[in-house]
Amino acid sequence: MATVAELLKDGIDRLRASGSETPRLDVELLLGHAIGADRTVVVAYPDVTVSSEAEARFEADLVRREAGEPVAYIRGFKEFFGLAFASDRRALIPRPETELVVELAEREVARRLLAAPRPPGGPPLRVADIGTGSGTIAVALGVRLRKRGMLGEVEIIGTDDVVEALELARENAVGHTVGDRVRFVEADLLPPVVANPFDLILANLPYVRSDVIGELPIAASFEPRHALDGGPDGLAVIRRLLVRLPDALAPGGVAFLEIGGDQAASFSSVVAELLPHWGLEIEADLGGLPRVARLLPPPPDAGAGGGFGGD
Repeated sequence: MATVAELLKDGIDRLRASGSETPRLDVELLLGHAIGADRTVVVAYPDVTVSSEAEARFEADLVRREAGEPVAYIRGFKEFFGLAFASDRRALIPRPETELVVELAEREVARRLLAAPRPPGGPPLRVADIGTGSGTIAVALGVRLRKRGMLGEVEIIGTDDVVEALELARENAVGHTVGDRVRFVEADLLPPVVANPFDLILANLPYVRSDVIGELPIAASFEPRHALDGGPDGLAVIRRLLVRLPDALAPGGVAFLEIGGDQAASFSSVVAELLPHWGLEIEADLGGLPRVARLLPPPPDAGAGGGFGGD
């Protein structure tokens, strides 16, 4: 039987040869998964002998990773915002950059509720997560608001046009005990008619240009292409949502849309064309790249020249 250190070395060499961008991290996660321990345990005890059963599980998972399959799909879950989300081929794997959408949404909800608590029996604050996928934004926001004692004043709805993704999202909502306040509906972006506009609209829609899909790391080829492909300029799906925002967003509402790190200028141009009087600010992620666009509708009496200005 091999030790942790021996398996780590062999695994790192193999994944480096197979083209993994993060061979050490991948191997540590997979070995931890095989022995039923956290990655930190693997790192802390290199001389421990691994059982033959665990070594066999590790070998099987390593073969899958050598073929390019994402670690999240192999382990069956992905960490996001400090939570473990079930992850499989039904939906896109959550990315760390998307956590900024949750942070901004939580801050906005808290600001609104602290400034004007919802009256007993009154309508809740309505939040929509468009293109929810595995439900990470909606569920993570629900968990955060529950910890702050605010979830009872908020209704969160996640939409997606892929039934299988919605099934995964519901599993995650139930797993994190927010299934009573976070619900999911099948829709192409938004329901055909939005009877009650949303106070907050959140979205991490496909924004990768079609011509660079093939240049992404091989792991991306295991994910649903429709969840990545944003059309010729990466903004095709986002455009469709922008067109519907005036009807879907309540007066005084706000939308937070994730964009690509190289799309600030092109996104700003699209907003200027489609929503010329809307306010636009773009928040940078931890890497300093433009990441989340904040969109504000103009006041009802703004008139033709009543925009908030652009980015």
